[in-house]
Amino acid sequence: MNAAALAPIIDLADLHEVLETAGVRPVHLLDVRWALDGSTGRHAYLEGHLPGAVYIDLDTELAAPARPEAGRHPLPDPEDFAASLRRAGVQDGSAVVAYDDTNGSPAGRLVWMLRALGHDAAVLDGGLSAWDGPLETGEIQAAPGDVPARAWPAEQIATADEVAAGEALIIDARAPERYRGETEPIDPRAGHIPGAVNLPFTGNLSEGARFLGADELRERFEAAGVRLDQEAIVYCGSGVTATHDVLALQRAGFTKVRLFPGSWSQWSADPTLPIATGPNP
Repeated sequence: MNAAALAPIIDLADLHEVLETAGVRPVHLLDVRWALDGSTGRHAYLEGHLPGAVYIDLDTELAAPARPEAGRHPLPDPEDFAASLRRAGVQDGSAVVAYDDTNGSPAGRLVWMLRALGHDAAVLDGGLSAWDGPLETGEIQAAPGDVPARAWPAEQIATADEVAAGEALIIDARAPERYRGETEPIDPRAGHIPGAVNLPFTGNLSEGARFLGADELRERFEAAGVRLDQEAIVYCGSGVTATHDVLALQRAGFTKVRLFPGSWSQWSADPTLPIATGPNP
């Protein structure tokens, strides 16, 4: 593979090839283990991680503090994000490979953020369980990086007004029962954005929490109405698992894809915005 342009999702063989290029350009391994219930995170990283990997905290480094008008995981201030990357040792022009120990969505959040800013990054398909060597324990203190702060590009991000305009295909990456409005364990109102189609991010995965191939993903998305010539905007609960759909769409060859970072947590907190329930858009 061409290490100068990482695909959004790479397998273990690709990772080994990327690591072999470290003498040509820096390669950073970032551990993004995270779960809403705290069952995985820094404590799991300390018990064992890929050699040389630095931990990134999703709640505090990949998101700004929650607020109703921006959702539960707003994008961080560009300088704050750059400072977190520099703390992790990330250098400008380097390659980043991120992983987690669940389904790829926490790592996907970081990879989407980096790729949106033009930084070469990929998710390790299969995450921690894909690694075929010994693990390292304890904290890794990286030499400070030099990645600059870059503003979030409008062409990668959709606002609530743009979602409401109805000019793009809206994709809801949450579980079907949340989409239908049968349950809402976290956010203010149950249901979905009117007109949105439901493509749960878990449908991007095969057995073993590995991403489907590009052709299978393309078939999945085309069956739901995604077209190469139409823009798609993806949301979830708070802008984390939606990045899984975004990266899968990119893997399948769809390029006109944006993330609605505030997602349902922002939309449902605004009583002036409409909601729909049931199995249909």
